[in-house]
Amino acid sequence: MKRIITFMAIVLFIAVCISLIPTQSFAQSRPKVLLIPREGGSRDIEFMLEKEVGTMKLMLTRAGFKVETATASGGRIVSPGGDLIPDLRLDEVKVADYVGVIMPCMAPMPPTQPVAPETIAIIKQAIAEGNPVAAQLGGVSILAQAGILKDKKYALLSDPLKITPRRKKTDPRFIGAIYSGRGVVQDGNIITSGICPFIENLTGFPDGTPKLTQTFIAEIKKK
Repeated sequence: MKRIITFMAIVLFIAVCISLIPTQSFAQSRPKVLLIPREGGSRDIEFMLEKEVGTMKLMLTRAGFKVETATASGGRIVSPGGDLIPDLRLDEVKVADYVGVIMPCMAPMPPTQPVAPETIAIIKQAIAEGNPVAAQLGGVSILAQAGILKDKKYALLSDPLKITPRRKKTDPRFIGAIYSGRGVVQDGNIITSGICPFIENLTGFPDGTPKLTQTFIAEIKKK
């Protein structure tokens, strides 16, 4: 009887080990997406982490991707409803490890807020390697600063090259780019949206986060 019980225990142990192999293999083989959040500038960090960053991460994870976040400092982004702890610093990122890069807005940022040079370098390399890059509102300005929007269609809340009562001067970073409205716009492997959850709250225009992320996922899966 003891031999039978021992034998059954061994069989059960082997079965469990075998059942775990595909799961572990899948976890290791999941393609990785790099998410680059801003470390400051949000007027409502808790809201943006939940409604924008949280939505992006959830959709990407459900689509079978492993999401890793990176910031310049690698420090914790503090929020009353839950902090975001980056997986690594930007200077630790190996672009070749990722199938795409996505940048949330995390609410409007002033034009004077500096952009980490590592972010610019990562974006340029991702585009050069043919990988999709997605950005929303404030993130779109970073694409313009990286110089990859020239002759490309893009989305933003409004045309940055037009003077309005609220805009006293144009944004030269967008010279040569093609403004195409505030909804989600795709031009090749560059995907942009002009409305984040914060701006939806202010204006009533529909948040582009779900559609931007889904378009980004679809573009990655084409490869």
